[in-house]
Amino acid sequence: MSPQSQWVTIAVLARVRGNRGELAAVPYTTNLERFQNLKRVFLFGDGKQFAVESVWMHGRELIFKFAGVNSIPDAEPLRQSEVRVPLEERVPLEQDEYFHSDLIGCEVIDRASGRSLGVVTGYDDAAGSGLLEVGKNLLVPFARSICVAIDVAAKRIEVELPEGLKELNLP
Repeated sequence: MSPQSQWVTIAVLARVRGNRGELAAVPYTTNLERFQNLKRVFLFGDGKQFAVESVWMHGRELIFKFAGVNSIPDAEPLRQSEVRVPLEERVPLEQDEYFHSDLIGCEVIDRASGRSLGVVTGYDDAAGSGLLEVGKNLLVPFARSICVAIDVAAKRIEVELPEGLKELNLP
């Protein structure tokens, strides 16, 4: 098995759906086309490989049907598993698009002062453009006008923060 960093989580299996062994999942991407040609995935906890018979949308959930999983008792142990693919199988991105997972661990630098504001510890997709969680107390809108230089290879994001944003985030 490759190290944890060699995998990309694309969904989490939430619950069994129906009596044919299907599982409802929460997608970790807004690019739902990513699932159309999916042939195999790895389910973590244990990293076991599964052939994908089909994946389709039902409301806001993905429904997975795996080969050999044909009943509720077959599917039940798979609940809460992360659905992962090898890093090299990620869908290619357009220029100036980034995987959320690649942003985590980037150092955020205030362009005006050159000082580090901390490291990206998470990404919250709830707001319009999303929010970078920097350290424990700073939320930075992931907008081009604020995040002005992004180099995921160097793990560095330069920001031009609007006046008062840091103070707004203080506990």
